[in-house]
Amino acid sequence: MWLKDDEILLADNDHIITRWRSLKPRPDFSHGCSCYFLHKNYKISKFFDSAGKLLYYYCDIVKPEITADGDYIFCDLLVDVKVFPGGFVKVLDLDELAEAYEKGLISDGDMVCAIKTLDELLNAIYEGKFDCIVKILDNE
Repeated sequence: MWLKDDEILLADNDHIITRWRSLKPRPDFSHGCSCYFLHKNYKISKFFDSAGKLLYYYCDIVKPEITADGDYIFCDLLVDVKVFPGGFVKVLDLDELAEAYEKGLISDGDMVCAIKTLDELLNAIYEGKFDCIVKILDNE
């Protein structure tokens, strides 16, 4: 994942927060903001429509890596979670994760990381802790 079209609002030892617009006009969303949680293996984005209404949170399971130059690269571990206003939760792309693993495209370690991170994130959502996690995006 590259951040070349994102506006970086904050970058510290724990988070990178960005604001972005969809690259092409889309009927389903217009813009959003994202927080890369550098020590949690996920990126959480808020998706908004053109009127500024929150549509959903999109949680990407990722593995951050630091290059020799000190830059971050985020490897997408394929499984995602959508959290809608009102609390409906949808897990996405587990089939893609399984297929990538079967084909040897991801390592045992990445598979374990994806499942453990998914479990951690879902537990936070089900235990009512998700609002505390995404609070960092409230002012973006």
